Amino acid sequence: MITLGIDTSNYATSVALVDNEKHEVIFADKRFLPVEPGSIGIRQQQALFEHIKNLTDIFSNFKKEDIGAVGVSVKPRDEESSYMPCFLVGKMVANSIAGILGVPVVELSHQTGHLTSVLFDINKEELFNQDLLMLHVSGGTTDIMLSKGGKVAKTIGSSLDLFAGQAVDRLGVKLGFPFPAGEYVSELAEKCNETINPKVTVKGFNCNLSGLENQCNKLLEEGYRDEYVCKYCLTFIAKTLIVMIKRAQKEFGDLPLVLAGGVMSSKIIKTIIKKELPDAMFARPSLSSDNAIGVAVSAYRKVKNG
Repeated sequence: MITLGIDTSNYATSVALVDNEKHEVIFADKRFLPVEPGSIGIRQQQALFEHIKNLTDIFSNFKKEDIGAVGVSVKPRDEESSYMPCFLVGKMVANSIAGILGVPVVELSHQTGHLTSVLFDINKEELFNQDLLMLHVSGGTTDIMLSKGGKVAKTIGSSLDLFAGQAVDRLGVKLGFPFPAGEYVSELAEKCNETINPKVTVKGFNCNLSGLENQCNKLLEEGYRDEYVCKYCLTFIAKTLIVMIKRAQKEFGDLPLVLAGGVMSSKIIKTIIKKELPDAMFARPSLSSDNAIGVAVSAYRKVKNG
């Protein structure tokens, strides 16, 4: 079965077609929403408009396929109160396409899409049926969760203030990089060979990252090299996540560990985490950041399992 996935997050418009029997991505298109130079985000009203433009362009050049189901992310998290207007565009388009084709539409959360994209990339079918420990670390979340049956079941911890991706993006924009700035911050950080061991703040399963922004600004003011500050920022995030993970493992057992989200594309963060937690599972960068591949696969699995 070929399934269509649509994801309209606050960062990017993503569309994908997946041939699930062949485990093959037929089509994938992701377009970051434009952000004014020097800005650190986009208003929801503007995001809605940009998604409409992007989806119109993407589907104007779309090749016909025998689509069996349509998947779409309709909210950020698997929680009753979770809501963000930008997902309404994807929901409207997905339901319209599914209605015309006479196929099922599967609505899911943005986070479950991220989880599925990692499991799809790892390609270990048994993981879909196991309890997992998942981290979703991006510009809108720094969450640690329990997953059951290939779906996020419960959030057990999060950032109490600033999200990890926000800290990275704010530093990157301050250094003159375009938003989102994670790729540029990570590349610059890799040029620093110094060992950094920052003190992190974790309360239970929750963390605090607002102080990280202040510390990075202070380091820049004190004359530290840009690459040092970038590595400090990413190391701080990695060390924070390790503490959160180890506390969760102590509480819930040594569950398979899956890490998703745009921040998990950083080589430095991956290296630090893998050194402490060698069994941690990541996807390649294109499937760590926002994408519609996991959404398409989730639709297939939902229809397949009735």
